[in-house]
Amino acid sequence: MASHDILQGDIQDHVSVAVSALKDGYVIVVPLEHSYALLVDAFFHDAVRAMHVLRGDELGVAAQVLIANKTSIDGIARSISDDARILMDNLWPGALSINLKPQLGLSWDLGDANSLDQISVRVPSSEFVLEILKKTGPLAIASAAEAGSLPYTDCEELDFSDVEVAAVFTADVLPEGAPSTVIDFTGSKAQLLREGAIPRSEITALVSDIFGE
Repeated sequence: MASHDILQGDIQDHVSVAVSALKDGYVIVVPLEHSYALLVDAFFHDAVRAMHVLRGDELGVAAQVLIANKTSIDGIARSISDDARILMDNLWPGALSINLKPQLGLSWDLGDANSLDQISVRVPSSEFVLEILKKTGPLAIASAAEAGSLPYTDCEELDFSDVEVAAVFTADVLPEGAPSTVIDFTGSKAQLLREGAIPRSEITALVSDIFGE
């Protein structure tokens, strides 16, 4: 397993290594905004399964999906409301995770055998991960920490063998920050499932009646 410090050298060289590993169906570790995460090709079933096994996830847990920009959303999600699009327009890239119904017939299994009819998706603000996404398309992601554990923010906490992951990309100690805010748009009314980095007030300032108030 190779370790790459993305704070050193040309970031595009690191991106090329990451993209190659992902396209070959491997798991990699990357720094997000405030924690380290496992990253795989969302359409590579064995890679998604391996990611869940590494974390010790229970059966039926679905990985989150990252995309490069808001224009990519229509390829993977259906029935997107105007309110959801307003939030995407204003808060992506950023710490907003939006739960939507996936497009029917997608050849992926994020861990739930497509039984949930729901995906959680966002556009991250990490430059490195965005550059990867531009070259790969949708990626499945999960915390590099074991299920139920606090996220890893220091690269010294990462302990993976070369059998488990193909490459680890580090950026020293990541800045502290709240997790993403999660809004569910799969029902008749939007629901705030987790108030995180983006406060409720910032959401309602953009879409005043989003939660049926």
